[in-house]
Amino acid sequence: MEKYIMGENGISYTLGEDGLYYPDLYLLEETEYPIGKYGMLRKTYLKEHRKGLYLELVLAGKLNEHLHLVDEECNQMMGRLVEQIKEKQGVTEELKMRDQMAWVGRMNNIRACAEEIVLKKIVYA
Repeated sequence: MEKYIMGENGISYTLGEDGLYYPDLYLLEETEYPIGKYGMLRKTYLKEHRKGLYLELVLAGKLNEHLHLVDEECNQMMGRLVEQIKEKQGVTEELKMRDQMAWVGRMNNIRACAEEIVLKKIVYA
């Protein structure tokens, strides 16, 4: 394959077998970040519903960073919301000692409510 640099833009081109020149395009290197549940949900949402933003982040090399930040923000918000709702509903360690099943049921409900808020406000925004 022959390579050429053409024009003022400085982009290199490769001569294809069909006689056409194709630009040598490469994506920027991305920094690897750990991505959890909320980051993966955000990625799926962007791919399916916000394709323009998804492609912009991929081409800029910032998708992993964005997903990591969303994941961290969601986890922090979940922690705050669970504590606030627990306090408001009076779910305490005393209830846990007295009636474990009631405590588990309430905590599951609190986590589900908090997660619904987090998904709506951050992941699917």
